[in-house]
Amino acid sequence: MVHRIACPSLEQYGFYNAPDSSMAPVTKSPPRSRLAMFHARLSELRQINAFVAAFCGEAALQRDACLRLNLVLEELFVNTVRHGHRADSEAPVWLTLDASEGAVRVTYEDTAPPFNPYAKLPTMRPDTTVEMRKIGGLGVLLTKELAAMRDYTYLFGRNRLRLLMRK
Repeated sequence: MVHRIACPSLEQYGFYNAPDSSMAPVTKSPPRSRLAMFHARLSELRQINAFVAAFCGEAALQRDACLRLNLVLEELFVNTVRHGHRADSEAPVWLTLDASEGAVRVTYEDTAPPFNPYAKLPTMRPDTTVEMRKIGGLGVLLTKELAAMRDYTYLFGRNRLRLLMRK
């Protein structure tokens, strides 16, 4: 189930904090931007796919860019559920997607224990045979390769991954 978060101060001023009289108010949200919260349950994947599809339509993303975006978000979400929370839970996962010229900015946040998936990447090449490869790590490597830029922060009890994906 998609939970939309409404915040009048964000809509009115463009910021989460109190208004600053020296700044001009923002009258509407940026175009081609979406925010949603999902529960950390694998059954939410269908809703995430619908959220991404709607975003891709609004942002006029081409099919291959939309498929890459969906794949990256699925990998991150499944890792949050299976490895972060160890099972389905009611814990929130926030997704923010913002399309700009030539790129999509992704912010992915969860409340699982702190974990930077990009701190220690697998040492084997992605084309290593299944027999030679250790279990795990391929999804993280995949998300790393599909994103042009990425950073991780643990902030206010949340893992926050920010990715830049080229269209």
